[in-house]
Amino acid sequence: MIENIKQVHEEVKVRISEVTNLEQLEEFRLEFLVKKGKIQEFFGQLKELPNEQKREVGKELNILSKFTENEYNQLKQNLEEKAYTVSDLDLTLPGIKYNLGSEHPVRQTINQMIEIFKKMGFSVAEGPEAEDEYHNFDALNFPPNHPARDMQDTFFLENKFDKVVLRTHTSPVQIRLMENVKPPIRAIMPGRVYRNETLDSTHLAEFHQIEGLYIDKNVTMAELKATMMHFARVMYGDDIEFRFRASFFPFTEPSAELDIRTKHSNKWMEIVGCGMVHPNVLRAGGIDPEEYTGYAFGFGVERITMAKTQLDDIRKLYENDIRVLSQF
Repeated sequence: MIENIKQVHEEVKVRISEVTNLEQLEEFRLEFLVKKGKIQEFFGQLKELPNEQKREVGKELNILSKFTENEYNQLKQNLEEKAYTVSDLDLTLPGIKYNLGSEHPVRQTINQMIEIFKKMGFSVAEGPEAEDEYHNFDALNFPPNHPARDMQDTFFLENKFDKVVLRTHTSPVQIRLMENVKPPIRAIMPGRVYRNETLDSTHLAEFHQIEGLYIDKNVTMAELKATMMHFARVMYGDDIEFRFRASFFPFTEPSAELDIRTKHSNKWMEIVGCGMVHPNVLRAGGIDPEEYTGYAFGFGVERITMAKTQLDDIRKLYENDIRVLSQF
């Protein structure tokens, strides 16, 4: 039987040397490497040999099997590479166009706003999106019966110990910053926030804010107005119009909203709420309001993006319509 194995070994060498294409290689495989091929026939006969012969015959058979498989695999790789040469390609065909991705317009706006405020000396601070009621409401001077605490405006999370909410603004980061950093403090807080809003062209239940806080001795409302106007000019251009309106927020006093009107639109659009930090908020953060003052502001990033891109519906930013997103 060993002589028969060696004879097939020589036959494999001859046959593999004669193969010049994939069709012939397949014929070679069917002759030697399939279950009913010549090599597998030897394995079937091996079971019938006496035990004293199995070891020697099995060794020769394994040599034959590994040699044949290696020769087959190597030749197959070579033939497949030759099958796809440049000569087989039609170089006159148009190339394949690959669509390159880009940052989402909201992310572009966030990055641009961060860079603007960094150049004005603001650092970046972040905090948790699931907040306790103290940092989200109490420390920010929200009275117990304030409507923002209702289920209609806030997403409450189930918790056995404390009331936990999905933060309705990034203001809790300001409280955490005041609790851990001594003045002067100059920082912005970008992040995602959640409100139980009815979706329409200007409202979302999940959106982004960038809030800011500056606390030091003798900070004034004039500094706040100058900071907001400088940001708006850098963001939208020098030819925009400004309008500050008196407003109310529990965490600032006095409070204001800034509207702008660009050359592309005759409509006024609110871009930021702002004001001087309320003394109660300073106390909640462990800062003496008799020694320090400060201002705070909060931008809705999606609205900034709408004004920048001239979109008329905030929902278009998240419909994943490539026709819209690819413009930015």
